[in-house]
Amino acid sequence: MSHTAEIIAVGTELLLGNIVNTNARDISQALSAVGVNVFWHTVVGDNPQRLKEALDIARRRADIIITTGGLGPTYDDLTKQTICEAFGKPLVLHPDILETIRVYFEKNVHMKMPSNNVQQAELPKGCTVFDNSVGTAPGCAFEADGVHVLMLPGPPFEMLTMLKNHVVPYLRRLSSEVIVSHDIMTFGLGESPMEELLREKMSHMENPSLATYAKPSEVRLRATAKAASQEEAEAMLAPVVKEVTDFLGDYVYGVDVPGLENACMALLKERGLTFATAESCTGGRVAERITALPGASAVYRGGVVSYWTGVKADVLGVPAEMLDTYGAVSEQTAKAMAQGARRITGADIAVSVTGVAGPDPDERGVPVGIVYIGLATPEGTFCRPCDFGKRRRDRIQDLASNHAFDVLRRCLTGLPISLS
Repeated sequence: MSHTAEIIAVGTELLLGNIVNTNARDISQALSAVGVNVFWHTVVGDNPQRLKEALDIARRRADIIITTGGLGPTYDDLTKQTICEAFGKPLVLHPDILETIRVYFEKNVHMKMPSNNVQQAELPKGCTVFDNSVGTAPGCAFEADGVHVLMLPGPPFEMLTMLKNHVVPYLRRLSSEVIVSHDIMTFGLGESPMEELLREKMSHMENPSLATYAKPSEVRLRATAKAASQEEAEAMLAPVVKEVTDFLGDYVYGVDVPGLENACMALLKERGLTFATAESCTGGRVAERITALPGASAVYRGGVVSYWTGVKADVLGVPAEMLDTYGAVSEQTAKAMAQGARRITGADIAVSVTGVAGPDPDERGVPVGIVYIGLATPEGTFCRPCDFGKRRRDRIQDLASNHAFDVLRRCLTGLPISLS
């Protein structure tokens, strides 16, 4: 039987934009993996009447309702009470859960449990209890009128722990199907050109299906199949993934890879090579992205953020006459920066970035969006010129750092660094 779900996130702070609703994303991904279709996301504030209205709508169109938030001990944590009223379920005190909460306070908070936490041990009669091993708010699930209602805590770490330990096993028992997806990661083609290339194929696909998702200079192609088992779904996806990756060729940098930096680190480790960076307009974004990955110390030697022209000359060794003649934003300077980073760090390969991120042209009149990516290797020095146009400053920085990793990726795989 196929199930449809609605996720209702409860919390005024979500509506105000004070926090991002990552819970809905994480729950959707988990439900997709167990074959449950998520058709609606709803956000409602800490208001019992509006939550009741949202529940009335959800129960008419979904047979699984999952709520997050509103399970705490404060006066505005009214999710349980409102749901139980809407579904005619009485709340009953669970002494064993109350004891668990009391012990949690003693061991982890080193204080006596406040009296208002008692309400967290009150749960719908006859429900399945989801223990909270990292917090005080237990979750629960019950079925009423053909609808499964699951209540989860709002703090993301607590929600994720409960989702993995309790919710996924609970839902897996309800679904007879699994949904499996693989992400084909590409760089160098925009979403529109990609869609044009694959439109005919995608328009005739239902199961498996193929969809595009755009990021800066990247497109993720998600191939998805629904089947009775993981093995059957994988067998359906294998020829689709192969056909698409073969068709797109050099634009594909990996399958199920989180990002370009991950692909580059894997290639560097595989080849036993190290690299370094010299950055100007990106302000260290390339270095930040690689060092965010566990194990980066095995491949990354270090970098220089040479924002001032003087630092380019004095630290990286870019000749003063070159800077005077061609300027800081030029192919010549990009190459010299990469050579300097490679020399002072002893890395096998170095990548540099210099450009104009805006909002104004540089002192020589170089327009916003002009960026040069330098590459220094034992075989020589190269450069990729880029024109990103007049965009937001942060957008240009993101694009430039992506291109820096793509240059490195192409170098490591023996591909030309040009995208033409």
